[in-house]
Amino acid sequence: MTPGARVQAAIGCLDAIIAGMPSEQALIRWARGARYAGSADRRAVRDHVHDALRRRRSAARVGGGDTGRALMIGALVLDGTDPGALFTGEGHAPAPLQAGEGQGRLDGAPEAVRADLPDWVWSRLVAQHGADAAARIGAAQRGRAPLWLRVNLAQASREAAAQALATEDIATRPHHEVATALEVTARAQKLRQTRAWADGMVELQDAAPQAAVLRLPLVPGMRILDHCAGGGGKALAVAALTGGPVFAHDADPARMGDIPARAARARADIRILPAPAREAPFDMVIVDAPCSGSGTWRRTPDAKWRLTPERLEELVALQARIMAEAAALVAPGGVLAWMTCSVLDKENNARVAALAAEGGWRVADSHLWLPGLHGDGFYLAVMKKT
Repeated sequence: MTPGARVQAAIGCLDAIIAGMPSEQALIRWARGARYAGSADRRAVRDHVHDALRRRRSAARVGGGDTGRALMIGALVLDGTDPGALFTGEGHAPAPLQAGEGQGRLDGAPEAVRADLPDWVWSRLVAQHGADAAARIGAAQRGRAPLWLRVNLAQASREAAAQALATEDIATRPHHEVATALEVTARAQKLRQTRAWADGMVELQDAAPQAAVLRLPLVPGMRILDHCAGGGGKALAVAALTGGPVFAHDADPARMGDIPARAARARADIRILPAPAREAPFDMVIVDAPCSGSGTWRRTPDAKWRLTPERLEELVALQARIMAEAAALVAPGGVLAWMTCSVLDKENNARVAALAAEGGWRVADSHLWLPGLHGDGFYLAVMKKT
C-alpha cells in the first residue's frame, strides 16, 4: 500500500468509529477486507487511527470537522506532516485538499480541546488535580505509550535480562525509579521471538503497575489472592517477589485463560481459584478493579470518547460490590490492596474512603502515578484490616 492508501484506509476506519463502531472492530473489519495489506500496512493504518483518536478534539479543530477525513488532516498537521503530499487523489489516496481544509488553529481553543479531553472529564481533573496537572495528564495521553517490560527477578537480574535481550538486538533502557522495569527502545516487534521471552525472563507490563506491586508490604509465605486476576500480570509479579504460591480468581474465568502458560514460562506457582471464599481468609487480597481506564487512554484512545458520566457511575457501583466481596476475604490484620488504572478520584480515594468510613479499616498507604513518559496513570491504596 502507498502512504496515501494507508491514510485513506484510516479515514474509512475513523468514519466507522465515529458512527459508533468500537475501534478494534473497525480495524479488524478493514483488515479482513484488505487481504492485500501486509503487516507493515496494518500497523501503519492502526497507528494513523489511534493517533487521530488520541487527539480527536484538536485534530477536528485543525482539520475542520469531526469526519474521518478531517481528523486525519488535522492529525497529520499536528504531527508536522503536510497532508497535501498524501491527499493527492492518485491511486487509492484521498482526494486533494479543498480550500480551508487543515487551516484551523488551536490558538484560543478551550483548554479541554487543547488537552484532547471531554469537557466533563477536564472539569473533574481540574477540580481534583489543578489545571496544570490536568493539562499534563491530557498532554501525556495525546502521544503513543512506551513499551515496558517487567524483569522476572526470580529468573534474572535486570542487568542480565537487558544483556540477554541485547544479544538478540532488542534495545532497552532501565526505568530510573522502578527496579524491575525495562523500556524497549528498538525492535519491539521481535520481542516474542527472543530466548529471554521464551525463558520467562521478561513479561509485558507497564511501569506504573510494576511500581505499585513493589510498594506492597509483601512477605514470603503470605497467602495472597489476586481477586480480579485477568491475564495474571499482578499475580506473576507478586510470585516473582515472594516465591508463591499466589492464588488467582476472576469473575470471568475466560480472562484467566493465558495464566497457566504464562506461569509455566515464568516458573511461577499460580493457583486458580474458582471460589475463593472457600479458601479464605487471605493475608492479602489484591484488587485491580474494572475502571474507566482513564490512566491508559493513550493505549485505548477510543475509550476516552466512549466514557460518560453515567457509565462512570455504573463502574463505581460495580467497584463498590467488588470491594465488599474482596474485603470479606481478608484475614484480621491482613491487607486489601486496591488498584485502578484511573486518574479519576471517584474510583480511587473516594472509593477507599467509603470503605474506611464503614469502620474496621485504615489506609496504610496510597499513591497515584500520573501518566507520562515513565508509565501510565495508576492508583494504589493499601488498606489494613484492624
